[in-house]
Amino acid sequence: MQVKAIQIDRPGPPSAMELRTVTVGEPGPGEALIRHTAIGLNYIDTYHRSGLYELPMPSGIGTEGAGVVEAVGEGVDHIAPGDRAAYAMGPPGSYSEARIMPADRLVKLPDGIDDRQAAAMMLKGMTVEYLLNRTFKVSAGQTILFHAAAGGVGLIAGQWASALGATVIGTAGGPEKCALAAKYGYDHMIDYKQGGIARQVRELTGGAGVPVVYDSVGKSTWDESLDCLAPRGLMVSFGNASGPAEPFAPGVLGAKGSLFVTRPSLAHYAVTQQEVQDSAGALFGMVTSGKVRIEVNQTYALADARKAHEDLEGRRTTGSTVLLVE
Repeated sequence: MQVKAIQIDRPGPPSAMELRTVTVGEPGPGEALIRHTAIGLNYIDTYHRSGLYELPMPSGIGTEGAGVVEAVGEGVDHIAPGDRAAYAMGPPGSYSEARIMPADRLVKLPDGIDDRQAAAMMLKGMTVEYLLNRTFKVSAGQTILFHAAAGGVGLIAGQWASALGATVIGTAGGPEKCALAAKYGYDHMIDYKQGGIARQVRELTGGAGVPVVYDSVGKSTWDESLDCLAPRGLMVSFGNASGPAEPFAPGVLGAKGSLFVTRPSLAHYAVTQQEVQDSAGALFGMVTSGKVRIEVNQTYALADARKAHEDLEGRRTTGSTVLLVE
C-alpha cells in the first residue's frame, strides 16, 4: 500500500521534513496497521527533528495519532480491524496517512471521544497522568507549580490537578496566555515575561514554597524553579522548550533545601501493555466525566507539518494542535 508520510534524512529546522510516498506492508506478529485520521503535534517532535533527541536516519517523525485499525498480526487480540484506536509514544512515524506499529501501544477509543480529541490528548494526557499520579502524587490541599500552563500539557494538567483538590499556580508568556490558562483550572497565573517567578510563588504560599514544580521549559526556568521549592521539594524536569538546562553541582540541591530532581519520560511510565491501558483508561475517565475538557486550538494538513513546527517553536500556538489526514 502506498501512502503519504513526512520523513527526515538528517536533523535540522522544519524545512528538513519532506512529504514523500512510502510503502506500508502487512502487520507481522504483535503488530497492527492503523490508518490515521488525526495526528498529534508535540514538542518532542521538534526534539526528534532538530537532533536534540537522536533518531536513526532517515526516519519518520511523530509519536501520537488516532484512526481506524485496518489489520492486525498474529497474537493481537485486544484490538480488531474496524476499531477506532489511538496511541502515544509509538516508534516515530505518526506523521503519515497509515503505518504499521506495535499493537501493544494501541488502545480502543470510547464512543465519547472523537478522533481529533484523541490525537490531541493521548501523549499530553498520559503525560499528565503519570506526572500527577505517579512521579509526584498530587493530593487535595497541596499547592503546586506548573510551567507552560497555556500549552497542551499545561491546559490538561491545570484541570486534572484542580479536580484532585490542589491549588494550582501556572506560568505562561503574556496576558493572553495567562488568561487562557486561568480558564483551565489554574488558581493563580504568573506572566514569566515579567520575571520574578520565585518571588511571586513565595508570596502566594506565605513564604513556604511548593512541594513540587513541573517544568517542561528547561534552561530559562531551571534556577527559578529550584527557588520555588519548599525544603525537600521535588523538581520534575520533563521537557526542554527553551533548551537543555545547564549542568549543575549536586551541592546546589542541598544548599536550597535538600531538594530532589527527576527527569521522567512517558516511555518509562508506559512500559508494558497494562501500563499503557491503565494510563489511557485514567485519562479517558477524566475526559468522559467532564473533569478535563480537550479542545483542539489549531489544525494543519499533514502536508503543512513544516508550518506547524514553525508555529509551535515560535510559541504561536496554545493548547493542543493536530495534523489532519484528508
